[in-house]
Amino acid sequence: MDILQNIGFGFSIAFTWQNLICCFLGVLVGTLIGVLPGIGPSATMCLLLPSTYYLTPTSAIIMLAGVFYGAMYGGSTTSILVNIPGEAASVVTCLDGYQMARQGRAGPALGIAAFGSFIGGTLTVVGLMIAAPPLAKFALRFGPPEYFSLIFLSFSILTYLASGSILKAIMMAAAGAFLGSIGADFITGDLRFTYGSLTLFDGVGLIPVIMGLFGIAEVLENIEKKVEKREIINTKFRRLFPTLQDWRDSLASISRGTLIGFFLGILPGGGTIISSFASYGVEKRVSKHPELFGRGAIQGVAGPETANNAATSANFIPLMTLGIPANVVMAIILGALMIHGIRPGPMLIREQPELFWGVVTSMYIGNAMLLVLNLPLIGIWVHILSIPYRILFPLILLFCLIGVYSLNNNIWEIIIMIVFGVIGYLMRKFKYEAAPFIFALVLSPIMENAFRQSLLMSEGSFSIFFTHPISCALLITGFVLLSTQALPWFKRKPFVDEF
Repeated sequence: MDILQNIGFGFSIAFTWQNLICCFLGVLVGTLIGVLPGIGPSATMCLLLPSTYYLTPTSAIIMLAGVFYGAMYGGSTTSILVNIPGEAASVVTCLDGYQMARQGRAGPALGIAAFGSFIGGTLTVVGLMIAAPPLAKFALRFGPPEYFSLIFLSFSILTYLASGSILKAIMMAAAGAFLGSIGADFITGDLRFTYGSLTLFDGVGLIPVIMGLFGIAEVLENIEKKVEKREIINTKFRRLFPTLQDWRDSLASISRGTLIGFFLGILPGGGTIISSFASYGVEKRVSKHPELFGRGAIQGVAGPETANNAATSANFIPLMTLGIPANVVMAIILGALMIHGIRPGPMLIREQPELFWGVVTSMYIGNAMLLVLNLPLIGIWVHILSIPYRILFPLILLFCLIGVYSLNNNIWEIIIMIVFGVIGYLMRKFKYEAAPFIFALVLSPIMENAFRQSLLMSEGSFSIFFTHPISCALLITGFVLLSTQALPWFKRKPFVDEF
């Protein structure tokens, strides 16, 4: 009964005119960004962060969440019609989606991607409502030692799931942790690494850093790419609906994709990319005709597209209940919450019920909006693909400059953004991942806070981390994950080859 009352309360928040507008703008911009190759949700959310400063916390998170799951919808359009993934999670959709389009079945491919995304996203929101409250109650047993161990485990999993060099991921995490230590010490008030700069007294701003790493670096990287003429396969609205046979072939894939996306989305470091690839692998493994995959199998579209949208909703579970972002996008949303003075965690549902239930129920509305936007407006999205990058990228740079300066009217934050834009570009060139850096920047101050509070509680004894059962279990799990990843690395090629 309580959950029905909470859902009703959430819809009363989500259906206010301001939140409906924010939800619509979020999913519209997200779809547009998903359609345009080369611009991901992370960069877009960074551009929109300054504007959320003038919204209520609930409206701000509703809009940013809409951008995230809207980009998952839009990314399938370019994968199917152009064979260019608009979003990284849609890479695997190119394999069968584009082949279906070349066979004259672009409509059913786009239709099953939209319907599968809607089903997966909606069912996962139900899971979010069911799983989040009991998980939050369990998290009330967490004190400083447990939070330190939990963040340590999150870093261990993040390193384990790094797509490139493990050593480079550790180096990026260390650099992010150093950056997070700049500013006034939260216990003694001493200034650390500020060198007399007033801008650094409160630490390095999260928004200038991430707008540089994702927005400016994205532009710099795409400027040097050679523009290729794209073959765009068009389709008509009346041909977008899958046949009954398509539904028979896809329903099991959609069900499996929902479960895979939900469970992988909860894991720290997990996300839409891992979910979509895992779903494709499962579908190919369980299929009676695996030879059809890569040649236009509709299951190869339905499963991954469902999984990546299911994962977007599941990513909110660890963020809302534990205060731990599952990926870079969630770290940006965590930053948006912190801008509004809200720290997500076990008490969020009790202290900010309008935020939690308003955001959750808005996902129902947003998924319905996306279904309406994606099917009838396919023709418009196709025309948007023809926008020249020489027009698009200067606008992105302009939004970055205006957005950062409007926060505090501080020219030095623009300089910080530009510096990290160049750093982000070099990181991409030399294959250093930004995810560990952002994770460490956001989580290391929380980790340090929990560590020092734990030592104050134990009068300097490190045994407190092992005498608390939950903390001990989390630490041991983290050490095991690090060990299993580190041992094969030591047996491989020489240290210098990692670079």
